[in-house]
Amino acid sequence: MNIAIVGASGAVGQEFLRILNERELPIDQLFLFGSSRSCGRQYIYRGREITVQELRHNDDFKDIDIAFVSAGGSTSLEFADTITKHGTIMIDNSSAFRMEEDVPLVVPEVNATDALDAPRRIIANPNCTTIQMVVALQAIEQLSRISRVHVSTYQAASGAGATGMEELKKQMMAQVAGNPLQVEKFAYQLLENLIPQVDVFTDNGYTKEEMKMYHETRKIMHRPNINVSALCVRVPVMRAHSEAIWVETERALSVDEVRRAFATAPGIVLQDEPQDKIYPMPLMVSGHDEVYVGRIRQDLANPKGITFWCVGDQIRKGAALNAVQIAEYMIKQGYFNK
Repeated sequence: MNIAIVGASGAVGQEFLRILNERELPIDQLFLFGSSRSCGRQYIYRGREITVQELRHNDDFKDIDIAFVSAGGSTSLEFADTITKHGTIMIDNSSAFRMEEDVPLVVPEVNATDALDAPRRIIANPNCTTIQMVVALQAIEQLSRISRVHVSTYQAASGAGATGMEELKKQMMAQVAGNPLQVEKFAYQLLENLIPQVDVFTDNGYTKEEMKMYHETRKIMHRPNINVSALCVRVPVMRAHSEAIWVETERALSVDEVRRAFATAPGIVLQDEPQDKIYPMPLMVSGHDEVYVGRIRQDLANPKGITFWCVGDQIRKGAALNAVQIAEYMIKQGYFNK
């Protein structure tokens, strides 16, 4: 198969390269595309140097089977037809197509089969915070239907891409050197701070990031009536998002059965031994593929409530890895043999 990465020089694009180097996709040729600024850069894939080509409106995608696209929503909208017109499957990491009715929004542990019905040859990769949450919610949904979810996120600088991580690094270095701290990427200084805003505010007082969790969860889980209320916070962590989640189910669940469900669910690692101070933390989860879950307990404010803590690497499972897993599923199902 021929595979392309669009946005190869960005943080997620670089993660795509690392993941494709690690996993066993049947790749004959890998193509890298980027902006005019990235054009000409070279990256190593399985011992070979590959040069980034400039993304243009031409026939460069004619013989490409899958394009992993992570170059921003405006680029995805502009180039979708160019990428897909010869039959390429575009797995898009932006928010451009997520809520389109004829574009599947896929997390393989939850709704993998949706990827097989992509009439526009576009498959959307969900928002990073939504991905790790629904992987955990699906384990509970198998025990009893979920009525409502409250979630507070603690989102790392990596959620704002390479520039977000670089700004946090520079602020750390400036503080040590006794120099003024520069603020450009985030609304305020992130170092030694928490910013209760991720993305812009909407008319209802929630941010776009929070509303993504509301809408995307419903679509992925095929649950149009599930209620999700989110508060998204940017924290001075370099990589890996954390979430405190409160779930109400139709049937009251015990902590033991929820713990067993997490222990056997695909894509989840259970770390829930609080007596020994064992629970998920972003420092330990960074670079890992799975969603880590711990601090499982009854919700003292709701007899049908369970609350837990989960952590996932935003760049891997929250972005590049999820897209690659979609491709792996489609290949396994013989989608490209038609």
